[in-house]
Amino acid sequence: MTWRYLAGAVAALLLVGAGIFLFRGSAETKPRLAAPPPAQAAAAADGEAALPAEAPRASDRTREQKRFDRYDKDRNDQVAREEYLASRRKAFAKLDVNGDGRLDFGEWAKRTTDKFAEADKDKSGTLTRAEFATTAPKRRAAAKCACPPAADKDED
Repeated sequence: MTWRYLAGAVAALLLVGAGIFLFRGSAETKPRLAAPPPAQAAAAADGEAALPAEAPRASDRTREQKRFDRYDKDRNDQVAREEYLASRRKAFAKLDVNGDGRLDFGEWAKRTTDKFAEADKDKSGTLTRAEFATTAPKRRAAAKCACPPAADKDED
């Protein structure tokens, strides 16, 4: 039994030693930068494509600050109860079809039942795999890059 403890201790020491060796070895190496492509190097030498003085930066506002600003409709740096509940009231009003201020099950489930009925093409009351796949939520498109277009490499 004691040989297991001894083997474990030796293995732990070897791992610690290897970690120190790798850490010190990677800390001393200098990062290498790739050479610019020939078209960019020629443009930089000619001075045609001048770079901006500083790189673009993201807004300093945090996600939470942006969320707060969306709720603060009157821009007084305070979110009132009515401002906070406004989006919920709009969502409730969309669901309350008959406008009585109450949601019954039919009103609450209307969107879901309509989605099911639309997906059930053969009106069998059940969804096949293909029909069910049409109920998947729509994904938002990825944000487009706002970068300037690249210089034409074939300038002939």
